[in-house]
Amino acid sequence: MKILKSLAMATAVSTLALSAQADTKIGMITTLSGGGAGLGVDVRDGFMLAIEAAGRDDVEVVIEDDQRKPESAVQIADRMIQSEKVDIMTGIIWSNLAMAVVPAATAQDVFYLSPNAGPSALAGKRCHKNYFNVAWQNDNLHEAAGAYANDAGLTNSFVLAPNYPAGKDALTGYKRMYGGELAGEIYTKLGQTDYAAEIAQIRASGADSVYFFLPGGMGISFLKQYADSGVDLPVVGPAFSFDQGILQAVGAAALGIKNTSQWNKDIDNAANAAFVADFQAKYGRLPSLYASQGFDTANLILSALDKADVKDQDAFRAALEAAEFDSVRGDFKFGNNHHPVQNIYVREVIQEGDVFTNKIIATGLSDHADAYASECNM
Repeated sequence: MKILKSLAMATAVSTLALSAQADTKIGMITTLSGGGAGLGVDVRDGFMLAIEAAGRDDVEVVIEDDQRKPESAVQIADRMIQSEKVDIMTGIIWSNLAMAVVPAATAQDVFYLSPNAGPSALAGKRCHKNYFNVAWQNDNLHEAAGAYANDAGLTNSFVLAPNYPAGKDALTGYKRMYGGELAGEIYTKLGQTDYAAEIAQIRASGADSVYFFLPGGMGISFLKQYADSGVDLPVVGPAFSFDQGILQAVGAAALGIKNTSQWNKDIDNAANAAFVADFQAKYGRLPSLYASQGFDTANLILSALDKADVKDQDAFRAALEAAEFDSVRGDFKFGNNHHPVQNIYVREVIQEGDVFTNKIIATGLSDHADAYASECNM
């Protein structure tokens, strides 16, 4: 029998199944209410799809809502570690929450596997033997976008992102690969929904393109307002602003936009085809990037548990490092800092029937590692 439990918080997550005891307990803290909830829901749903498919009776998952508040995430993490006695933690979407939770968790000998947030600090000097990122380091998709902008002949980009760790990593990554000039650079408020002032600056800037990282509802608001503004400059972005959960809300305004991702539903391998079909059958929607990351994170954990007891930390860590699981991305490997070395693709927003989605049109970066691995002393 599957062993799954959820604890109520701001919005309750239903109890899926219960058992008296589990050999391995996983604590998932993610955003399930308020702004950005769609991202956390997708990570949770992808993760639980893999756990349920495995049908194991030795794993328990405890899920709680951080409400995108660092103080809530810290309190939940402390309770999970000290009272719930979790062995593994996962789930955080936002980098400011990850910076508040991950170092404290790993300092208490708990494994943390990130299905999303990949702040540069945790990839470099503050890397830890018990911290793994299964998605990417924050800069990576933006680096691929900068490389694409060069290939597309864009030479004067206006760039903007929210003022928090992932936003700063985003623009750092874009500028690392982008060879042109900047017509402007703005850090917006996290959670902002009105972009009239920023669009006015773009209009007056003389830019030949716009690059933005605005995940979740921020991206929806910006794209709709940008489309209505009459500004007609090419837009480039990372997948976070053009992913499956966002595109339906944005609609035709996103058609043709190029964006970068390490995953898409048309990656041609058996694991990905099964994941896309199973996710759609269970949840009634196409999976997003976030769902794919949750699914891979769960399968990595399960593959390591097949080889080692989580209580034997050295053996379990080695099993995680080996990453012997069927990733939806195809081949999967970690660098020395426990971040993926992987292909990052260029996608284009298209329409399939009534559904807006993406297709891969090129490989932006091949076997790409992050820029901070050399600073990690593991």
